[in-house]
Amino acid sequence: MAILNYTTTVDSFKTVSEIEYILMKHKAKSIMKNYDGESIIGLSFLIDTGVQQIPVRLPVKVDECLEVLKKEKRENPRKQIKDTRQQAERIAWRILKDWVEAQMALLDIEMVRFEEIFLPYIETNTGQTIYERLEKKQFLLEV
Repeated sequence: MAILNYTTTVDSFKTVSEIEYILMKHKAKSIMKNYDGESIIGLSFLIDTGVQQIPVRLPVKVDECLEVLKKEKRENPRKQIKDTRQQAERIAWRILKDWVEAQMALLDIEMVRFEEIFLPYIETNTGQTIYERLEKKQFLLEV
């Protein structure tokens, strides 16, 4: 199966600015980039619910994307797959942009709420996301 956007040439900084614009148009507040060296490794922003502002942290997992690219290249040597870190970064951000865009379309038709879309990525008072906290508890929900 072909990886979505595997041929993209769009720079990750351009894609991140497109995501920021999409979020801003949908009233996200205080959008911030998280860096590791010269690479953007995530976006953080606030959702204003009218009662409070909820912090959200969207990660991008470039290393994982790179491993998938390498595997795909090994299994499909005829395909022109670039398995470089830079390409993995471009692909990961492009896919995240597509996901955010699709989620905002659901928000536009009032099928979901902003908090509902980003629930796994809401940051708790411990700095962990809700997903990370649930994962630590092996997804056992307290009743």
